[in-house]
Amino acid sequence: MISEQQYLKNLSVPTHRVDVILDTDAFNEVDDQFALSYLLASREKLNVKAICAAPFYNEKSSSPLDGMIKSYDEILKILKLANFEEYAPYVYKGSEQYLDSETTPVDSPAARKIVELASKYSSESPLYIIAIGAITNIASAILLDPSITEKIVIIWLGGHAYNWHDTKEFNMFQDIAAARVVFGCEAPVIQIPCAGVADRFVISLVEMEYYLSGKNSLCDFLVDIVRKEIERYGNRIAASRVIWDVTAVAWLLNDNDRFMTSVLVPSPIPEYDGYYAQSYHRRTIRCVNHIYRDELAEDLILKLIHLNNP
Repeated sequence: MISEQQYLKNLSVPTHRVDVILDTDAFNEVDDQFALSYLLASREKLNVKAICAAPFYNEKSSSPLDGMIKSYDEILKILKLANFEEYAPYVYKGSEQYLDSETTPVDSPAARKIVELASKYSSESPLYIIAIGAITNIASAILLDPSITEKIVIIWLGGHAYNWHDTKEFNMFQDIAAARVVFGCEAPVIQIPCAGVADRFVISLVEMEYYLSGKNSLCDFLVDIVRKEIERYGNRIAASRVIWDVTAVAWLLNDNDRFMTSVLVPSPIPEYDGYYAQSYHRRTIRCVNHIYRDELAEDLILKLIHLNNP
């Protein structure tokens, strides 16, 4: 069992280069593409061991399975645009559906790969899992092999701030059972709430066109998808787009709180009615409570510009 001292240490930002898995519903919005690109551009600190496609179901997909397949294809597309096609063998298809219960995993290549990789680590040198979609794959891996909770650290962009009027956030509300598994397990968890915290991290189309247009194929692609998304939502003069998934990657780069601040809190209990329950007897997790937008945006832009010119 992991010691209390080591557990708390693993809730802090690592000071050395670490191995990571990214779990992403990459086709769902435009922010996942930014997060994956930022991860690839931060290889001085983050060593990618696997990229897993997460399920999603909304107007962009016909089912969780369809959303997962579209995300899988989008991951490969980003790798090609970023000239990281050598990472293609590290991409894994995830869950085809959400959890039916809090005790039964959804088996998938992604869940199996998480278990396989995590088994090689330890509480003193854990594997970091960045999750920016429904957390089905990670919950399934934990249910397949609960022992991995001593060997991983989970950073999840999911749920809303605790003072928000509900927690019907897309990543969490798709699979409440999976969220309950993760928040109830023994692994260290860093939660980045969406509304009320990560929604501070926005970027305007004007900024993107000024700084990123013409810099490389990936930058042009990112500008284009943001432009189309802004047009879809009304194309206002001062239009901006939330790209909150980037903040989950940024947590591992957050030396000296340069991008965000956080607090230690009891692990929340996501309920099926769209609200949190709380108990002071729950284990401690870390919850991000503020994003320094300008500092993170600058780091993101500079890394995207120079991604193909290390």
